Amino acid sequence: MSLYESVLIVRQDVSTAQVESLADDLTKVLSDMGGNVSKRENWGLRTLAYRIKKNRKGHYVLLNIDAPAEAVHEYERQMRINEDILRYITIRVDELEEGPSVMLARESRSREPRTENRERTNA
Repeated sequence: MSLYESVLIVRQDVSTAQVESLADDLTKVLSDMGGNVSKRENWGLRTLAYRIKKNRKGHYVLLNIDAPAEAVHEYERQMRINEDILRYITIRVDELEEGPSVMLARESRSREPRTENRERTNA
């Protein structure tokens, strides 16, 4: 079986619960055809670089997939059919990343308070 990373963008007017349900359905498609999803990250609602189908924002979801090619083809077919999915990309990789992705690591860093700013205000 091959390893893949897949990112999909879901319309902004879809709720977070519906995004999770959609990701569950796509995971089920892969598992029914002999694959599995080793990691799933919801990156949340983010601003798009340009409008896609009149949407300025989208819910981003990352899936790390270990599945045969036929399962990935069916997975992508299901995404093409679904009107809630604005864009998707699936890339074959040599190995899957362990731990949080760069997007989540950057987000957690931006949420941490900066110590140098606190030191300056106390001085």
